[in-house]
Amino acid sequence: MNVRRDDIEAEYRAVEGELLGRWPETRLEPSRDRIEDLMDVLGSPQRSYPAIHITGTNGKTTTARMIDELLRALNLRTGRYTSPHLEEMRERICLDGEPISRERFVEVYRDVQPFAELVDKRQPFPLSFFELITGMAYAAFADAPVDAAVVEVGLGGTWDSTNVIDGQVAVITPISLDHTHLLGDTVEDIAWEKAGIIKAEALVVLAQQPLEAAQVLLRQAAEVGATVAREGIEFGVMDRQLAVGGQQLVIKGLSQEYDNVHLPLYGAHQAHNAACAIAAVEAFLGAGQGGGTLEPEIVREAMAAVRSPGRLEVVRRSPTVLIDAAHNPGGALATAEAIAEEFAFDHLVGVVAAMRDKDVRGVLEAFEPVLDEVVLTRNSTQRAMPVAELAAVAAEVFGPERVIAVDRLDDAIERAVGLAEEGVADASLGGTGVLITGSVVTAGEAGRLLRR
Repeated sequence: MNVRRDDIEAEYRAVEGELLGRWPETRLEPSRDRIEDLMDVLGSPQRSYPAIHITGTNGKTTTARMIDELLRALNLRTGRYTSPHLEEMRERICLDGEPISRERFVEVYRDVQPFAELVDKRQPFPLSFFELITGMAYAAFADAPVDAAVVEVGLGGTWDSTNVIDGQVAVITPISLDHTHLLGDTVEDIAWEKAGIIKAEALVVLAQQPLEAAQVLLRQAAEVGATVAREGIEFGVMDRQLAVGGQQLVIKGLSQEYDNVHLPLYGAHQAHNAACAIAAVEAFLGAGQGGGTLEPEIVREAMAAVRSPGRLEVVRRSPTVLIDAAHNPGGALATAEAIAEEFAFDHLVGVVAAMRDKDVRGVLEAFEPVLDEVVLTRNSTQRAMPVAELAAVAAEVFGPERVIAVDRLDDAIERAVGLAEEGVADASLGGTGVLITGSVVTAGEAGRLLRR
């Protein structure tokens, strides 16, 4: 048995290597020609199940997890596709709430591989990593088969590989500036790109948006004949109270109100994600068309079961160590507000490793009010901002006396924990903590280190 397990592990690592040998997610050629060609030769697996399609700048993965939990509480078999992954590539493709096994990941890749090679030969550019793994997900869902797919956009919307699917429900989480070198320099430009997932006669679940984004999204919905449900009007958070291990909510859905909903996640932004998720499932079930009613107990059961690794996740106590994947100013601000509201730290040390193509100054400025000192480091990717460069920006934001530079992430975490422990004597009832953040990759690598 151990030999077989070793063989599967070796095959899985080999497949990872083959996938990573393709164009990375950060290299884009704005066309759906390759993914459409792949879907065609695979027999259009993405058309064999209904889907909920999710875009936005922040909150997509957590909202997808919430929708998944709700659908499974209704005894539906689900496929969930999210990106990027935290620790393992197979996390991107989930069936019934769990990542597919290494063995199944290899099987799906080997099934799709010959068709991918055919597409590679007849297209000007070969399939990218993201295009191929998207094809794998859609094929795995069809083979399962699933009753519903919950699909998170990789980047943008219109040209995203996932957009070969026609979601009967489109969910658009809050839009802000991110990936500006690819999507545009304004919120309006980014909104136009993300509006591309809105399909004819779909129901659009629209989170609270900046005015310029909302105008774009509403215009696109009107042009294609989609129906819009707006947070704060058709649905929303009616009441929110802090509770042990999370928060207690009252949510106004599209069909009724759901009270006494316990959500074991921190932050007002997660309450808004929950409202969008509930509205999305109601829409999926036919809200506004004679259906859409959810049993309140099913909503309570599903929301109480939601987990979102790497999103203000407590991985250790004494001192408290939190991991958060915030990588843009909007996400960082939501995390900072949640920390200030829900964790009464007297002394909080940050560990930040960020990507050089991000608005690093904006992220640091969002965290500055809640961090007493910050340890700057880097993760393992080539996109990581060099430590000295990151520390220089941090010194301008925090002041040099609050900034420490450490070359390796594991050493940076150890240094931060030491600083937090030194602060115990000065802390009152609030205690001390460490926040590790700056990118999804940083969150994933920190999780691997701390869960050993």
